[in-house]
Amino acid sequence: MSYMDEFNFWLNDDYFDQATKDELLKIKGNESEIEDRFYKELEFGTGGLRGVIGAGTNRMNIYTVRKTSQGLANYIIKAGGQKKGIAIAYDSRFMSPEFADEAALCMAANGIKAYVFESLRPTPELSFALRTLGCISGIVITASHNPPEYNGYKVYWEDGAQITAPKDKEVINEVKAVTDYHTVKTMDKQEAINAGLYEVIGKEIDDKYMAELKKQIIHPDVIKEVADDIKIVYTPLCGTGNKPVRRILSELGFKNVYVVPEQENPDPKFTTLDYPNPEDPKAFTYALRLAKEKNADIVLATDPDADRLGIYALDTKSGEYKSFTGNMSGMLIAEYILRERKATGTMPPNPALVTTIVTTNMTAPITREYGVKLIEVLTGFKFIGEQIKLFEQTGSNNYVFGLEESYGCLAGTHARDKDAVVAVMCLCEVAAWCKKHGKTLYDMMIEIYEKYGYYKETQYSITLKGIDGSKQIAAIMDKLRKNPPKKFGELDVVRFRDYDNDKIVELDTGKEYPTGLPKSNVLYFDLTNDSWCCARPSGTEPKIKFYMGVKGTSLEDSQNKVEALTNEVKAILGEN
Repeated sequence: MSYMDEFNFWLNDDYFDQATKDELLKIKGNESEIEDRFYKELEFGTGGLRGVIGAGTNRMNIYTVRKTSQGLANYIIKAGGQKKGIAIAYDSRFMSPEFADEAALCMAANGIKAYVFESLRPTPELSFALRTLGCISGIVITASHNPPEYNGYKVYWEDGAQITAPKDKEVINEVKAVTDYHTVKTMDKQEAINAGLYEVIGKEIDDKYMAELKKQIIHPDVIKEVADDIKIVYTPLCGTGNKPVRRILSELGFKNVYVVPEQENPDPKFTTLDYPNPEDPKAFTYALRLAKEKNADIVLATDPDADRLGIYALDTKSGEYKSFTGNMSGMLIAEYILRERKATGTMPPNPALVTTIVTTNMTAPITREYGVKLIEVLTGFKFIGEQIKLFEQTGSNNYVFGLEESYGCLAGTHARDKDAVVAVMCLCEVAAWCKKHGKTLYDMMIEIYEKYGYYKETQYSITLKGIDGSKQIAAIMDKLRKNPPKKFGELDVVRFRDYDNDKIVELDTGKEYPTGLPKSNVLYFDLTNDSWCCARPSGTEPKIKFYMGVKGTSLEDSQNKVEALTNEVKAILGEN
């Protein structure tokens, strides 16, 4: 059907409720708006759905959620996993509880028991819950750090990680195969409860999750020693982190934890925020104000589904709070865990640290320092989770830490996704260790730079919305793939990696060999002087992203180098 035929179908078919029809009547005659809502199905990508809430096939609503759930249910049944059930969690966004129930009741109508959290919970706890309950799959209703008009639907498999190949494509095919809304099953909630197909979960999972987190603490004695002195400011950014973060810090003995009152409680409007993303300095406005008032040592922010952590730390020399990128905070935790596990004799045999190809190159010297294997995977924490599963299946390595540049990391294997709650806990232990030794987190970061080199990373994104936007993004990638640049300013391209065509080309010899990673629309340029640039279309937003990294001799030198590289990328793209 054309987008106008689809619009009229939604407007006139008895399947759709009156509220949906009333919303569509308001845009009748607005052809561009109708086209945007109906020109395609909201794409179920390799991680699930994400989109603007509203009526239409290209929107998040109860009908697209049900249809997706039916496709997932069909896949679960074909895999013979319906008796294992499915776990479902949701965040603080508009329609999150409603979408969670729609998914649960579709599953129930298909004979698949749904374990649904009683109230909002972090994404990593869903990963933990489905493994604890022995479920075949899991769903989290969240749009992570997107603006308030968005919501999303993430799918997990029984290992606790988001679905990876080949399951991702197989699930996508099942979702696409559901073409008639009338074939989508659902049932009354009370009937589902009475039939034992809908069960509410909560405290018992929370308690087990907390117990698992505490196993990652290396020096509980150090925390107790400085618990009265260290001051922590925390904001959950109106999301799911408030209760679990406060609970874990309290149970570990931290006494001075100040939560930003304006952002403490769930708020789907994110009223005090332009953008609920701990990568955005503006998200810290209220937290930094409170930190100065309390003279806090560290300032922490978790995103709405509490899988990402952003931090600021006090620099006592300047009296300023310094921001940390996800690479910086990840390296702080990695250095501490690897150093202290080696020093205390608690490093497991055949240890491995897993990271993504767009994460800082500092991971290489740190892992070499402590005799830990470094494994790189494609962008997306699900690939890190997949490595944990492979380690368990083969016995080849023991996972000690994993991180990605986008403010996500995981200590321990209780979850198979990035976990901001365990990241808060680990970072506060590092801060306690620093406090005991008369230094700050920022001092320790400078020490790490001095030891390994001043690595610096940045991103440059181009947003291109709509049908034309997706074509433009494809054209940019096609141009870079067919005519890859040989230089980025003064930096030579040493090797060119094309993950879509599974090849790496050494530019000096012309030698080609496979990437060793799954097929993905990603281009990577290894440059001289330990610099690099990577291009990939975003999987969740209408953007093409360019990730870049350099190595300098000082903070100023690395900043100058990364700015120069950014300008060269813009010049190659014709943006200057």
